Amino acid sequence: MNFQLRNSALSLTLALAFGSMSFAQDANWESWRGPNFNGSVTSGKPPINWSSDSHIKWKITVPGAGSSTPIIHGNQVIVLSAIKTDRVKEGASDQAAPPAENSQGDRPEGRRGGGVRRPPAPTNFHEFVVLSYDRATGKELWKTVVVENVPHEAGHNTNTFASSSPVTDGKMIYASFGSRGIYCLDMNGKVQWSKQLGTMRTAAGFGEGASAALAGDKLIVPWDHEGESFIVALKTSDGSEIWRTPRSEGTCWSTPLIVQHKGRTQVIANGRTVRSYDAANGKLIWECGGQTSNPIPTPILFGENVICMTGYRGNSILSIPLDSQGDVTGKSTWTRNDSAPYVPTATLYEGKLYLSKGNSGVISCVDAKTGDALISDERLEGVQMMYSSPVAANGHVYYTSREGKTVVLKSGAPLQVVATNQLDDTVDSSLAIVGNSIFVRGLTQLYCIE
Repeated sequence: MNFQLRNSALSLTLALAFGSMSFAQDANWESWRGPNFNGSVTSGKPPINWSSDSHIKWKITVPGAGSSTPIIHGNQVIVLSAIKTDRVKEGASDQAAPPAENSQGDRPEGRRGGGVRRPPAPTNFHEFVVLSYDRATGKELWKTVVVENVPHEAGHNTNTFASSSPVTDGKMIYASFGSRGIYCLDMNGKVQWSKQLGTMRTAAGFGEGASAALAGDKLIVPWDHEGESFIVALKTSDGSEIWRTPRSEGTCWSTPLIVQHKGRTQVIANGRTVRSYDAANGKLIWECGGQTSNPIPTPILFGENVICMTGYRGNSILSIPLDSQGDVTGKSTWTRNDSAPYVPTATLYEGKLYLSKGNSGVISCVDAKTGDALISDERLEGVQMMYSSPVAANGHVYYTSREGKTVVLKSGAPLQVVATNQLDDTVDSSLAIVGNSIFVRGLTQLYCIE
């Protein structure tokens, strides 16, 4: 996290938590929210201006479909995808109906799908693949089909069967395809182990999306759905189960945050109730109610607090002390109930939290220490809807819309737009920044912008 290095205690906390300082980590983007786990980087000078035919170092067509964020380690850019095949399961028609959605085009509320009709399940087999591309040239290095499967749910019409992002420790790559399995591959794409956790039944059949997270030698996998929800720790060496803790949550799409605090590693999982678990044994440390339904954003660490948010059918932002014990509902350091993101996760940069309102192009900036608004509900021109989470680097904040438009802001208040960039592609994944490069995974293309 970049707070202008004025908080040496926080820097030490991060060093203990993640094994090295963020400066060294900036050479890679190893999980979907990057080296600081909040969408920001400390070093590098990524571009602020580009278009479909300028400042594009390379672009390649990625087979299949996926909305997961690419990760970068060394010379590899790694993405997940699901490739529909012509093979149809026995006894089924190949004329699958298109997915249905509710009247707002949003995911539904409730453990039984909020009354929204479930769309018909697919009938075609899909190849679930992990792909690696050369960071310098975009050349495919390897492609591994980890499983072939017929998805049991159609998913929301804007979701994909590869919306969870991979994570790496630089030695192995961990890819969660949810109901299709969890997979560990070496850096050459060879599968080392796999784990099946069951079949999720998501609200209204709108699909899966939470990513796994690394906690040292444990892979933490959230499993929140309309059945028996739980969170589980798998041994990174062989995929064996270390602990499993039941969760009283319906469908969530949030990736856990791993935090080292005072000698103990906490696994913080968003939900209608935010909960912190001990990474050693899965026991509950604290919980805090007050979130809205359909939790998607990932928690964000700030100093001695963790900031959690939900923005569907209401707004809630809670800053919760890491020292909490037991039920701390109503005891947050600060709260806000005016504007919060629905699908995107906020980014934290120089002590400021940059958010969107729901999935719209209306954005805010909040002081992460106090919760005071610095920018309140200002609209970004030409931005209609955002699923991508904002990122920040070199004094700038990047907001990307589903229409492929990225608005670059000067960090801080007041709102100052410095560039507006357009790609001819749909972008649902978040941008990944390494050094002077930005990697963007669109609907059909993977881009390196430099």
